[in-house]
Amino acid sequence: MKLLSFGVGDYTSIGALIGDDVLDLNAAFNTSLGGAFIDRTEPCGFDMLFFLDLGDKGIDEAGKALLKVEKLIGEGDAGDLRQEGVLRKVTDVRLLAPIPRPRKNMVCLGLNYADHVAEGARHREQQRPLPQYPIYFTKPPSAVIGPYDDIVYPKATEMLDYEVELALIIGKEGKYIQEEEVYDHIVGYTIFNDVSARDLQRQHGQWYKGKSCDTFAPMGPYLVTSDEVGDSQNLDMWLKVNGETRQNSNTENMIFDIKKIVSTLSTGITLEVGDVIATGTPSGVGSAHPSGLLNVGDVVEIWIEKIGKIENRVVGEN
Repeated sequence: MKLLSFGVGDYTSIGALIGDDVLDLNAAFNTSLGGAFIDRTEPCGFDMLFFLDLGDKGIDEAGKALLKVEKLIGEGDAGDLRQEGVLRKVTDVRLLAPIPRPRKNMVCLGLNYADHVAEGARHREQQRPLPQYPIYFTKPPSAVIGPYDDIVYPKATEMLDYEVELALIIGKEGKYIQEEEVYDHIVGYTIFNDVSARDLQRQHGQWYKGKSCDTFAPMGPYLVTSDEVGDSQNLDMWLKVNGETRQNSNTENMIFDIKKIVSTLSTGITLEVGDVIATGTPSGVGSAHPSGLLNVGDVVEIWIEKIGKIENRVVGEN
């Protein structure tokens, strides 16, 4: 299932993709398409975090609603759903990040592809061994933007860079998670661009400042559930700038696989529902690529197999 957050004017909701349509899950659960299984303390709708908190029950009910709508569409009997706004064309909505405002800082992996480690070493003309343990850093929720929103080139940097990454979403809380249990705690996956200010990284001697400016975490277009993604450790991915391929790899090339990333992170730290964990980037980043870093006006496209594509334009800061 492809879950998404979207907006139409001032209205925001979450939905599930059906071909070229979006099923509004808030609207669906208030009709005969859904059950009254959600205890609401307020009449307002719920967001992706609320939905994920429902666990398997929420996913199951959304799946049932999807099946009913697919049948109605197949029978040519979905007109009332469109009139009521329960079913909308995906082109008529604005896609937001699947989780527009994570509860806490997003966790990212540094140096998790051997070819990226090597290109960084060549760029600095020094050797760098592969890390022995996963290297974690964070980005704040304020960095998140949607799959087609603009990346703002901040005045604070002169070295803006890109990084294609697969991100996983935690769907079941856990601590000291064993590697063999990791996939039981993952609800799905999304595309993540770890936008970076390379000069700020170097100036401050750590990565948080250079990775955390506003708009530095484009995500989307969907949260694709684990059952639909299948083997997340074997997904092709690429990144293009103005149509030129800059990064091209597969998630099988990670140094630390998803099981190791999640299990190690959860040692002593409780992972909560809705947590976003980005898994690192392969070679081809702008600071090491012949075509160089990003400029105002550039368009960055990222595609990951079974998830989709995001596209963000770089604009100047006002």
